[in-house]
Amino acid sequence: MEELLGKKTPYSAPAEQAVVGSMLIDPRCIPEVLEKLKADEFYIKLNRDIYETMYTMFAYGQTIDPVTVLDQMKVRGVYDENSEGYVAEVMRITPTAANVLEYAAIVRDRALLRRLGEAADEINSMVYEGSGEAEAMLEAAERKIYALRQGRNVGGLMPISSVVQNVFDQLSEAANSGSKIPGISTGLPDLDRTILGLNKSELILVAARPGMGKTSIALNMALYAALNLKKTVAVFSLEMSREQLVTRLLSRAALVPSQNLLTGQLSEQQWRDIAEAAQSLSMTDIRIDDNPTLTVSDMNAQCRRVPNLDLVVIDYLQLMQSAGSGHSWSDESRTQAVSDISRMLKIMAKELNVPVICLSQLSRANESRQDKRPQLSDLRESGAIEQDADVVIGLYRDGYYNKESENPNLAEAIILKNRKGQTGTVELSWLPEYTSFGSCEKRREDDY
Repeated sequence: MEELLGKKTPYSAPAEQAVVGSMLIDPRCIPEVLEKLKADEFYIKLNRDIYETMYTMFAYGQTIDPVTVLDQMKVRGVYDENSEGYVAEVMRITPTAANVLEYAAIVRDRALLRRLGEAADEINSMVYEGSGEAEAMLEAAERKIYALRQGRNVGGLMPISSVVQNVFDQLSEAANSGSKIPGISTGLPDLDRTILGLNKSELILVAARPGMGKTSIALNMALYAALNLKKTVAVFSLEMSREQLVTRLLSRAALVPSQNLLTGQLSEQQWRDIAEAAQSLSMTDIRIDDNPTLTVSDMNAQCRRVPNLDLVVIDYLQLMQSAGSGHSWSDESRTQAVSDISRMLKIMAKELNVPVICLSQLSRANESRQDKRPQLSDLRESGAIEQDADVVIGLYRDGYYNKESENPNLAEAIILKNRKGQTGTVELSWLPEYTSFGSCEKRREDDY
C-alpha cells in the first residue's frame, strides 16, 4: 500500500543483518547491543526473531552461539526451514563485529523514523476526522512525540514476554545500584524504609492543615534529590514566589535560621555559609515555575521539555486550575475539578515516568475531633485523590495544637496509603528555625 502511495518504509536490511551477525560471531558484544536496541526496532521479522531469542538467552545466562540460538528458536516456535541457512548467511556477510554499535545506531535511527511516520499519520487522521478540540489534539500530538523521544510507544497491546523482560531489567538495575530502596531517597531514612523512596510513575500526596510543613517537607525532598543525588527536579509553586522558595532552600542548605535570612541580620560566619550554600544550589538542576494559573497540561508540557527529568513537586493541588479548561472552581463543581486534576496528575506521572509529589490541603474535619491526626477522609474532595495517589502522607505536629506539648518539635509523617506496602507512622524532627524536617535518628548536621 505504501509503495502504491509512493512511500518507502525506512529500514536497513544490511544493518539489521550486521547486528545479528556480529552478536553471533562475537557474543562479547551482546551486553552493549542489548543496551542500545530493542527487538521491536528490527523491521524484518526473521531478524527480530533471532535478536529476541538471543535477548532472552542472555537474560537467563545461557550460552549463545549459532547452534544454541537455532535450538532456542525451535523452542520458541519461530524456527522454519530457512532459519539455518539465514543464520549462516548473516554471519558470512557481516564484515566485522567491531562496528556493531554503528550498525545498531542505523537500525535504531530507521525504527525512530518509522515511528515518527506512524505518529504523523495518526495526528493527520485525528485532525482531518475532526475528533475533538484543537487544544486536545495538540496535547495528544505532544504526548506521542514525547513518547518517541523517550523511546517508548504510546498505548498498544504488549506481549507479556516483553513486560517480563522489562521487570527483569528493573530487578537487575535495582540489584546493581547498591541502594537499599528502589526509588529516589527522600533524605529521611525512616520514611524511605516505609515507602521505599520516591518511585517512577508514582503520585505521592503530602496532605496537612495549613502551617504543618507541607511545603517544607517537599522542599526537603527536592533539595536532597538535587544536591545529594544530582537529580533534575521541577518545582511548580502556585502559592509562593520563586524567591520565597529559594530563600527556604538556602536556609536549609546553609543551616541558617530563615528569620535571619528574611531580615538580613547575619553574622560573618552566616554570610559565608549562605555564600557556600548559594554556590552549591546554583550547581543543582532545580527548575522553578511560580505561575499561579497553571493547569496540569501546562505543567506536563513544560516537563516534557526538561531533559533527564527525575522528580516533580507541585505546591499545591487546591490552588490548581481545572484540568484543561482554564476555568476556576467558581465555574464548576469543586469535586469534579479535583477529580479531573488528580487523574491527570497520575497520568502525568506515568507518562513522564517520574515520581510526582503533590501537596494537598486537608479539610477542617480533624479540628473537631479529639485526635487531630489526619485521616484519608480529611482530604478535600477525597474520593478521586485517594484513588489516584500511590502514596498518601499526612503530616501532624502535636506542638501545633498543644502549646503544653512535651516535645513540640516532634512531627509525625502518617502513611495513610501505600500501594507498595505498609502504612503507619514515621517520627520526624521539626526544625522550626529552618522551616524544615530532619530524621529523628540523626542530628540535623548529618542530614546533608
